[in-house]
Amino acid sequence: MTLAVLCGSTGNDLDPAAAGRLADELTVALTAAGASAVLTADGADIPGQLRDIARIAAGTKEPLLLCADDLVAHPSLLWTLATEPAGRSTALVATTDSGAGGDLREERGRLVPAVDGPTRFLGALRLAPGDLRLVAAAAEEAIIAGENGGGTGLMTRAPRTAGNALEALLPTLLAGGLVPIATRVRLLHAERVHTDAELAAAQAAVAAVDEDKALLRLAVKEKDDFFTTYAVSSWSPLVTKLCARAGLTPSGVTALSVLFAVGAALAFWEASRPAMIAGAVLLYLGFVLDCVDGQLARYTRRFGAFGGWLDTMADRAKEYAAYAGLAAGAERVGLPYAWPLAITAIVLQTVRHMTDTWYGALHDEAAARQAVGTAGNTDAGGGMGARLSRASNKVQADTGSVAYWLKRIVVFPIGERWALIAVLAALANGRVALAAVVIWGLLAAAYTLGLRSLRSVSMRVGVLNTVDTSRHRDDGRLVRGTVSAADLSWPLLWAAVAALAPLALIGAVAAGWVPRGTRWGAGDIELVRAGDAAIALVVAGLLVLGAGLAARSPHDGPLDWLVPAGLRAAEYLMAVAVAMICAVPPPVVFTLLFVLALHHYDLTARMEKGAPAARAKRALLGWDGRVLLLVLFASAGVATAGQLLLAVGVGLGFLTQAVRDWRTEGRR
Repeated sequence: MTLAVLCGSTGNDLDPAAAGRLADELTVALTAAGASAVLTADGADIPGQLRDIARIAAGTKEPLLLCADDLVAHPSLLWTLATEPAGRSTALVATTDSGAGGDLREERGRLVPAVDGPTRFLGALRLAPGDLRLVAAAAEEAIIAGENGGGTGLMTRAPRTAGNALEALLPTLLAGGLVPIATRVRLLHAERVHTDAELAAAQAAVAAVDEDKALLRLAVKEKDDFFTTYAVSSWSPLVTKLCARAGLTPSGVTALSVLFAVGAALAFWEASRPAMIAGAVLLYLGFVLDCVDGQLARYTRRFGAFGGWLDTMADRAKEYAAYAGLAAGAERVGLPYAWPLAITAIVLQTVRHMTDTWYGALHDEAAARQAVGTAGNTDAGGGMGARLSRASNKVQADTGSVAYWLKRIVVFPIGERWALIAVLAALANGRVALAAVVIWGLLAAAYTLGLRSLRSVSMRVGVLNTVDTSRHRDDGRLVRGTVSAADLSWPLLWAAVAALAPLALIGAVAAGWVPRGTRWGAGDIELVRAGDAAIALVVAGLLVLGAGLAARSPHDGPLDWLVPAGLRAAEYLMAVAVAMICAVPPPVVFTLLFVLALHHYDLTARMEKGAPAARAKRALLGWDGRVLLLVLFASAGVATAGQLLLAVGVGLGFLTQAVRDWRTEGRR
């Protein structure tokens, strides 16, 4: 539930009766949006309102929705504020007509102060429970600023509308560390009114919009990938409307999309031309449903941390199931190297997703620090990263241009990946589709990693040190209890060495420098060759475990957000190296990589979706323990059975933990 507060406005020329009716309408709208109660901060002056708001904030543990009583808006906008999916603070804003004149701007959807910015505040602010602690100090600072005649932000830039406590409170909240996300009006209408003529015009503007039709269109992401925008979102709202009428939940639609993807994978496995075409169609329809589940959630405002987590996990599982189907089908018709391509694709894509997650977190941290003036302004300065940031922002602002779409396509997002798979599977075969995914994925990885590294250096912030570092590194007891005692510095350097060691071993095996497929005890020559391979594995394993030497050091470097991706690469590549040396069947190593990927996506999805974190119990086997077991299994001559055992263990652990946490919502 949400506690709503109407903030009385002073200094306007509204007829008292009309102002009273408007306040009553807002009360009804706030109640319909889910407010448990609608209170009034109606002090005779701004300081009185601010003290009233601070008192209310101190006495509640619910989200607090502050709304100016002279706001005319579609009720669904207040509903959108009250039902923010991740439970974050959010403000109702609009883009200024001239692209200037506001006091805010957006950084990845988050609002930060800006002089003459492109975004203006519209008088409604939802504060998450975790941000209520900022209200008392911000209110006091606003009162002092007002008494001194200084004011900040919206108070000085819009003196006519400074008759409400919200205009005084928001700038001081932002200065105190609040970084709300933007809830933009877009196709709906909202404005503050000060005269009876403005009130009548605003009400007419609200009535002129078909609210339900606008909500359905607003359920589509405003900025999506090229393929999704033109081949899916152009008609998926019709499916969304049908699903809403049928009473389907977003999670139910997610489940349907999984069934379509599984059907596509099975068709790819059958590998006949009709089956490949059918698989391509099923994959496309599954992707449509994958878009519809999010649109349905936004349209019906049926959000939940579990739904967001499930959507992320299902997306990855569906894509990787398609890889497996393509590889199995290609092998079925006698095409070699399909499984190695599928294994390369799953390793590459998982590592890329880890970099996406942590680069996004880095951007959010930079926006938060920029809001309070500590660091993170990527637009300032003359370094390469700053120039790239300004160029990127300029391209992103030019929505629909060729450069805009090229920038979105080149990173190989999910829509383009699924479209490429579907088209090439239907026209060619599974091996061709997998090869294309790997080639484009490698190019996209090089492009994004290079540009993001330069930009992150210019941000001058760290992010991995702001969370439970050990949990997101996925350290096990071996690192936590023994290896990390060395307490070395440079965690990124050690993670890079850990990733490069098995990669070099894989190259050596492929070149024939390290023997593969050898058997212990099959004669003196075989024994020697197996011994050489075992030594190479042990050396690579020790280098991988070396990444734990810096586990206790601060992960606050500008590039340390790459550490989780480096550790994922090291573990996955070690599994591949063992498989190559010990002749583990490719489907077995793919299965192990599949469950490892789900385990690691679980960590990032909980963070991204505001989901309850896993229970505090520390893992016995982290990446370090699994790498050690891989080497031991290989040395004992049971690499295939060992990888299967690891896959079953990690899979059962992931499922058990997920079910337990979601049943209890993360509580003990």
